[in-house]
Amino acid sequence: MKINVFVTPKKNVLDPQGAAVGHALESLGFGGLKGVRVGKLIELEVDAADTPDFRARLDGVCRDLLSNPVIEDFRYEIVKGG
Repeated sequence: MKINVFVTPKKNVLDPQGAAVGHALESLGFGGLKGVRVGKLIELEVDAADTPDFRARLDGVCRDLLSNPVIEDFRYEIVKGG
């Protein structure tokens, strides 16, 4: 199965990369922005069943390895048939 993990800065954490992208977009004429946040996408391909135990382990991997829980949030989606 395929899993997309999205890691983004917490809402209360400054995002200088997002601010830089926002300024660049405005300078290119893409106005009306209310905010830009930049994060990362991690794609996983695993040979496992989608069970509560698997989800608990995935939460642990996302929290302990793929994100910094002090400054980042994460969410994931399991792509059916992916």
